[in-house]
Amino acid sequence: MALVVKEKWCIGNIFKTVMSANAGIQNVLKVMDYGLSQNDVSFVDSKDRPDNHISLHPFKAFSFTHDAHSCIFTFMMKDMIERIKQATVYDVAVVTPLEQASKLSRQLNNKVLLKREDLQPVFSFKLRGAYNRMAALSPEDAKNGVVAASAGNHAQGVALSARQLGITATIVMPKTTPAIKVDAVRHLGAEVILHGNTYDDACSYAYTLRDERQAVFIHPYDDPAVIAGQATIAVEILEQHPEHIDTFFIPVGGGGLIAGMAAWIKHCRPASKIVGVEPDDAGCFHAALQAGKRVELEQVGIFADGVAVKQIGETTFELARNLVDEVILVSTDEICAAIMDIFDDTRTITEPAGALAVAGMKKYARREEVLDQTLIAVNSGANMNFDRLRHVAERAEIGEQCEGLLAVTIPERPGSFRDFCDLFAEQGITEFNYRYSDAAEAHVFVGVKLSRGVEEQEMMLAMFKKHGYDAIDMTDNEMAKIHTRYMVGGRASHAVDDEILYRFEFPERPGALLRFLNHMATGWNISLFHYRNHGAAYGRVLVGMQVPQEDMPQFQKFLDDVGYRYSCETDNPAYKLFLK
Repeated sequence: MALVVKEKWCIGNIFKTVMSANAGIQNVLKVMDYGLSQNDVSFVDSKDRPDNHISLHPFKAFSFTHDAHSCIFTFMMKDMIERIKQATVYDVAVVTPLEQASKLSRQLNNKVLLKREDLQPVFSFKLRGAYNRMAALSPEDAKNGVVAASAGNHAQGVALSARQLGITATIVMPKTTPAIKVDAVRHLGAEVILHGNTYDDACSYAYTLRDERQAVFIHPYDDPAVIAGQATIAVEILEQHPEHIDTFFIPVGGGGLIAGMAAWIKHCRPASKIVGVEPDDAGCFHAALQAGKRVELEQVGIFADGVAVKQIGETTFELARNLVDEVILVSTDEICAAIMDIFDDTRTITEPAGALAVAGMKKYARREEVLDQTLIAVNSGANMNFDRLRHVAERAEIGEQCEGLLAVTIPERPGSFRDFCDLFAEQGITEFNYRYSDAAEAHVFVGVKLSRGVEEQEMMLAMFKKHGYDAIDMTDNEMAKIHTRYMVGGRASHAVDDEILYRFEFPERPGALLRFLNHMATGWNISLFHYRNHGAAYGRVLVGMQVPQEDMPQFQKFLDDVGYRYSCETDNPAYKLFLK
């Protein structure tokens, strides 16, 4: 009986296996020709397969000894290197620049280079793998079109590749996908179906469509051709920088990018370190390494939507676990700070997943205290929704340790607010929120600019304690950062006598707030204060003050003397409904 040659990928089986109804173990070993003996391998039914079995066929699996596993990985590497050499991506992709980030280099005391995949036609590296996979489709496979699941960037790569190749494409995307990515996919001519809240939800439905339409599923990462396509980034980097590279930093979602790049880098530059970077609320690769096997996360954060994957790929994990030196987890604040760093160096705004590598690089460089090394980070994408920029700006200063958030209790009496502000005479104030609620004490939510990070904040807390103020650090308090800072104030607990409400524009410079307070009469109590520095030349401040009617002429003189633009809001319905 003739043997049937069938290619099947699972758990990194980057190899062709010979299967037929009566093809025995020796036949398979002979075709693999990789030094395995019959004692090293045996057939088992897939349904009974333990975790350490490597699937080579939908209905069979091999169980390997430790030495055999090593042989198989070597075979995987050999096959992947050949695939990378033959990869076809430049009908749609461009060779992106490898640029030195001057400011980051000075900040970290290392040579920092950014691989600018955000400059691809679809603003992401994903078109490389998608096109390499689709360009290899036979006419018969292509006639029913392709189906893909994606949080956005892979979808754009598939859509552009389909248009280039004249193939119909249907893309299933999570409902949480940023509108900028959904619109871009539709503009490229693909059919878009929004389904579920995560990539995994979308992927499950995409498989259903594949079966219904008899289409080809283009996996975003767990496919040999896709992995090889993404690896062309590493090929370009090594050609662009033939000198020694100490460490590569690569973002990780499903693992296609890091598996492909790591294979080529370790083949060509085995001395270079490879560090994967994941969000701390979507660390599927990190969790798999800790468990020694692929695990499925119960849920993932979607701020970095491009890497919001619950489980790393089967093939990508088998490759990456043997090639990657370390995985670093970074917080949302650290990602936002990295977006700001990249903007400062390139005047480009990357998406959260696109800034992961830089966030990990900064964390690694500070932890290891490396100096004068060459560090490369992949800027993987720039498909950022405009409405996310405010959140990024709010969190970037905290992630950079340039802003501290504090809750401080001060006495509730005229002049205490000014006395408290005297401590910040030359300190940049980023936020001040307060509302009268108790006759004895007041609680103020304050943000301050930091130039020396945690050290300076600890000194400030000690200073408050010395002056008798009870202060709590809120910088790492997620509830405080997301909600409380915007809710401080509100309606007073009881009627506030003689309260008037004014809106002012303060110049954004140290000492402006103190000047305002020093012009106030000592008998007037501040009953409401709301200020946030938004980066404009003038800060907008809302102030409530207890000013008796007989003091109004003196209050008008205060307004004239202080010299700030103002508007009376005492009759504003928003004040009467929600604050009074």
